[in-house]
Amino acid sequence: MRMACAFPFLASLCLLLLVPAIHGWGKDGHYTTCKLAESYFTQATSTAVQTLLEPTGATDLATLCSWADDVREFLPWSRALHFANVPDDACDFEYSRDCKDSDGNLGRCVVGAIYNYTGQLLDYVNGTQTDYNYTQSLLFLSHFLGDVHQPLHCGHIGDKGGNTIEVYWYNTKTNLHHVWDTSMIYSEEEDFYSQSVDGLVQAINQNMTGVWSSSVQTWQTCSGSPLPCPSIYANESIKAACQWAYPNVTDGTTLGDEYFDTRYPVVNWQLAKGGARLGALLNLIFSSSS
Repeated sequence: MRMACAFPFLASLCLLLLVPAIHGWGKDGHYTTCKLAESYFTQATSTAVQTLLEPTGATDLATLCSWADDVREFLPWSRALHFANVPDDACDFEYSRDCKDSDGNLGRCVVGAIYNYTGQLLDYVNGTQTDYNYTQSLLFLSHFLGDVHQPLHCGHIGDKGGNTIEVYWYNTKTNLHHVWDTSMIYSEEEDFYSQSVDGLVQAINQNMTGVWSSSVQTWQTCSGSPLPCPSIYANESIKAACQWAYPNVTDGTTLGDEYFDTRYPVVNWQLAKGGARLGALLNLIFSSSS
């Protein structure tokens, strides 16, 4: 059964003003993912996205890409859909083992959510009569394509994807998950782009159309399988977490220049993957017909 929400969209959007900040990649990370995706949109995709955004008053998908974080306290059924954590001794993702909520319901993870909201948008394109709010379907799918590429959204169960590992980011006390969600992105913006998220987007986009262009073509396919392939994305993320996020980090570790200099390129790589794949997936959806 597909996950849906009877919560009226405009009412839930208004509630954003009352919601404490709880973010996936962080607002700038999700903005970056969706902004990069927009650069790949076909005209058909751009038109469809604009139509679906009309009830919100927004004209740019990127500005609403954190919506799924902003409303999850009011949509508690959606909380489990932001991540796909794996056993503490694992560095791989297995759908049947890992895509479950705390009650053991299969499919209730970020990977299952990507499949679900892809299906809902295909229903929209094909004119299938349903009760789904397709604007929400678009915003959930766009957000979850970002989340699945954040390595610690596919981290270890025991530390809740790094949320329980308390560290210092330079002199600021935080946790490892937050470092990957937000701290490294903000530090990169401050150090290299005059605190501008658009500067970060532009730099990553230049790499995607230049030195990473051959990689982008590979990212946008599924090794012969049809899009989307979020199990592949989750598997890449936990491998990145095991290789880059967790090593030499324990409670109380101070993370500074050495960690930042060797990890922010991984963050950029993952943001680029998310943007390229979201663009390709939405193009596929909105080019489909019955």
